[in-house]
Amino acid sequence: MMARISHFRQLRAWQGGMDLVEALYQSSPAFPRAELYGLTSQICRAAVSIPSNIAEGHSRASTREYLQHVSIAQASLAEVETQMGIAKRSGYVAMQEVVPILDRAAVLGRQSYALRDALAKKP
Repeated sequence: MMARISHFRQLRAWQGGMDLVEALYQSSPAFPRAELYGLTSQICRAAVSIPSNIAEGHSRASTREYLQHVSIAQASLAEVETQMGIAKRSGYVAMQEVVPILDRAAVLGRQSYALRDALAKKP
């Protein structure tokens, strides 16, 4: 039997999302100043959206709404992965900075899919 999660901060997916946000906020200052309102802003907003949507979904009244917010978080995670690829291709970040972030994103992806699957099985 699965332990009851009483607060979104207990969710591994939320915790992983917060860790990803922290990693991106540490990495993004290396982006060129010209990208401040472009890629830098976009990647930070997408990253913040991940734990925010997990938290909001957990606070919703219905499982259907919760699933919708987890889906939005997963889409934001795909955005972050794409934007990190763009930053790498553009030479804004070195491979040694990209790999740990993408590894963290992969773990978070598995956590969010596990959360989604658990919610989908909920009566």
